[in-house]
Amino acid sequence: MYLKIKSFVLFSLMAILLNGCVTVKPEPPIIINGAAGYLEKIPLPQGCQITIAIIDLNTPGIIVAQKTFNIARAPVPFKFTLPAKSIDKSIQYGVVAMIKFQDQVIFQTYDRFPVVNNDKFTTEVLMKAVMAN
Repeated sequence: MYLKIKSFVLFSLMAILLNGCVTVKPEPPIIINGAAGYLEKIPLPQGCQITIAIIDLNTPGIIVAQKTFNIARAPVPFKFTLPAKSIDKSIQYGVVAMIKFQDQVIFQTYDRFPVVNNDKFTTEVLMKAVMAN
């Protein structure tokens, strides 16, 4: 009888201790997506590349994430998946884009397209033609 009571007490203590263990779920990633395009009715020449980046709008030159790939037409859909820990609530983030042809920028963003800390995670990025000198 003493052994049964001892086993019951031991089992109860283990159950209480295990109940105190909490499974910590990782924070879900921050997903930013959208499309980058332009309004001009100009087809892109073959061999263009687009660069889309998430930047710190307050600090020039700070790129949080960036993708560059070949494209044939615009608008170009994009998606960034960032670890939640990489986002600072005090920073204003934005999306910028540019299209290059033969190492020359032919379209780029001139306006701000804020994301993340304004609770906006989808955006349409509008580029404008770059005037040749």
